[in-house]
Amino acid sequence: MNPSPDLTIIKVGTGVLTRVEDGTLDGAAVVRLVTALASLMDAGHRCMLVSSGAVGSGVASFQLDGYPRDIITRQACAAVGQARLMQTYGSLFSNFGITVAQVLLTAADLGERFNNVSSTLHRLLAEPRIIPIINENDSVAVEELKVGDNDQLSSRVAVLTKAKRLILLTSAEGLLAPGSDQPIPEVKQVADVMHYVRDDQGRFSIGGMASKLTAVQHAVEHGIETWIANGRHPERLLGICQGQAIGTKFLPH
Repeated sequence: MNPSPDLTIIKVGTGVLTRVEDGTLDGAAVVRLVTALASLMDAGHRCMLVSSGAVGSGVASFQLDGYPRDIITRQACAAVGQARLMQTYGSLFSNFGITVAQVLLTAADLGERFNNVSSTLHRLLAEPRIIPIINENDSVAVEELKVGDNDQLSSRVAVLTKAKRLILLTSAEGLLAPGSDQPIPEVKQVADVMHYVRDDQGRFSIGGMASKLTAVQHAVEHGIETWIANGRHPERLLGICQGQAIGTKFLPH
């Protein structure tokens, strides 16, 4: 496939989409995200969304007080939560005349079925008012079929589609240096900041900053500019795509 000249992959984490206290979907956060993505598309940017939140949004239906650790319960939560998540996205995006396309992937889809997935995603991207929404197929994926988490998935999808940029939306302003609450504006070498990682994994999420930096490393090594930014302010997405100093930018190699 040819490179996508202005394709942006946006990954949004569970900590952004769900409430900290119970893991249920934060409706206001989802509305802000959808509105920002619609504005991005209206400005001429092609977008794909890699969305966490399926397991977290299904947790409440099982009356759990934390992220399920056993695979069977986690997959059951994903089956309930993924339907709820896509219903929400579909309803909200329709207000902007945008259709959502659900794409659920496992590691095998990004390996032996690489060409099929690539063709499908590029066909969807050819339609200006369709946004592909991607998630790992948590309800069926077992360990040997798992990509890892959605940080890794978004990075691999960015490489697969030859995207221009990858934006990882999280609950932090960006990558923070030790003892600081201000994001580092620009990073040239990921290896130089690996020791900045904090133990920031939430109750309803899998990854943390360490996972994000691993994903960043993979993306920049394939020439994709990558950002870590605050998902609670998705209205900044357009500014990021316009090159404004928002969050932490990782320079492609």
